[in-house]
Amino acid sequence: MRIDAHQHFWHYDPVRDGWITDEMAVLKRDFLPGDLIQRMHEAGIERSIAVQADQSEKETKFLLNLAAANDEIAGVVGWVDLADPNIEPRLQQFSKYPKLRGFRHILQAEPDDRLLREDFLRGISCLARHDFTYDILIYARQLPAANELVRRFPLQKFVVDHLAKPSIKSGDIEQWSREIRRLAKHQNVYCKVSGMVTEAEWKGWSEDDFKPYLDVIFEAFGSERLMFGSDWPVCLLAASYAQVKELVENYTRDLSAGEKANIFGLNAARFYGLAAQG
Repeated sequence: MRIDAHQHFWHYDPVRDGWITDEMAVLKRDFLPGDLIQRMHEAGIERSIAVQADQSEKETKFLLNLAAANDEIAGVVGWVDLADPNIEPRLQQFSKYPKLRGFRHILQAEPDDRLLREDFLRGISCLARHDFTYDILIYARQLPAANELVRRFPLQKFVVDHLAKPSIKSGDIEQWSREIRRLAKHQNVYCKVSGMVTEAEWKGWSEDDFKPYLDVIFEAFGSERLMFGSDWPVCLLAASYAQVKELVENYTRDLSAGEKANIFGLNAARFYGLAAQG
């Protein structure tokens, strides 16, 4: 099964979606499964993981409803308030949904120490009991805190979204490289090969811009802990769905068939426990 491990859906709301600025006008509309599925199939992708874009349980239920109506959505990464003192009963309730595979919080928009607050850590400590994963969405500067987070929870399954957003546009790589390699030493941490084009020059990137960053993550995580993600529709700011997939395909052209199968589906299926759904 070929899986896109990271994409989004939304009914555009100019108030709620204030992060979509005027220069991102292409995103100011609804994006729903009917828009994505055709592009997935054209690119040879069969299933996807729908990831939250809003910090609300309403968002989680919205994605679960879409997943229930569309077989192509293999799993959902939703949102729940991990700092809630009553997080355990919330997770117990959500565990009834077989397509809900994990959670994410948009940490990139928050202070670096948000990852290590006691109330947040308490919530993270509850996830493994319910077999929920956690997607880490951060900027490169937050990697030291992320390293401390994963050190504390060796049995929790983590995945880093978008390579931890290195500044590809500026070419900064040294500190990011050092910290992402540290993170990769934790065998419970995976990384999504996603979100790169929007960290580069939107209208002027070339494949060579990404090679140094891809070299680092492929060396650090190996083909057993990397998974392709389109970051659709956010990727449309800089590239089409087909271009994003082609970028990763071209980089991996010399890998074995087994390594490619891992990156384009098997790792995502293993990480999110999709096989357990039957």
